[in-house]
Amino acid sequence: MQISSWLRIFFAVIGFILLIDGAVLIALKKIHIGTVLPLLLGLFFCLYSIFYYHLERFFFYHFRLHSVWRFGWLCFWVWLISLGYFFNYLNKNNSQVEVPSSVAAILVLGSGIENGQPSATLAKRLDHAAPIALTQPNAKLLLTGGVDFGETESEAVVMSRYLQQQHHVPATQIILEDKSTSTELNLKNSQPLLRAHNISLQQPIAIVTSDFHTLRAAAIAKKQGYSNIVMIGATTPLQTRYNAWLREYFAYLSGWLLDEY
Repeated sequence: MQISSWLRIFFAVIGFILLIDGAVLIALKKIHIGTVLPLLLGLFFCLYSIFYYHLERFFFYHFRLHSVWRFGWLCFWVWLISLGYFFNYLNKNNSQVEVPSSVAAILVLGSGIENGQPSATLAKRLDHAAPIALTQPNAKLLLTGGVDFGETESEAVVMSRYLQQQHHVPATQIILEDKSTSTELNLKNSQPLLRAHNISLQQPIAIVTSDFHTLRAAAIAKKQGYSNIVMIGATTPLQTRYNAWLREYFAYLSGWLLDEY
């Protein structure tokens, strides 16, 4: 079989997988760059595999367009390599960190709710935070997140109810930050609440988020003055893991461009 035939099969298989992945998650209302981009790439790869010979013949006879076409592929492979490095970095730096025996606060970053319940990703974060809170009853448990689009309750309220019902965390240990809509605001709006409970940003604070999010969240926290943090990364559900990691790739770049850290 010729190399070109293998390429067509390769792009057809990869395109089909990406197309189905993006379409299914978008149908489940998980619409963000981590699902839209695979959908578009999958569609492109499928069409490329179908019209492979026609496209290659067309660009072969149009020299200038052929140069642009090849340059576009070069940019794509460079981007793919950078994405691979980013995924590898996340994977290597997300080993479970041992929580200090005494922290002043446990700060859980929001990650969306669905029909009044924590999303699968957020539930993982809460399941990681609960044992720490129960073993350190003197540490305040600060839950962050405002009202999502289409919801009537804030993330913080839903998180609090989940922890009390599923893990029996006492309400007296919980503090709610229910106005924020981003990681930056999660951390910024938490500061006056911590001060109100005589907790400074120099004291040990555990920040619980998802594995893919620890890198960016730590960078934002340090810029805001949190100087003694321990990042706890909860495992991202497999069905959305790589879409979330892809989304985080672009979020990390945009955060750098917006000077969030």
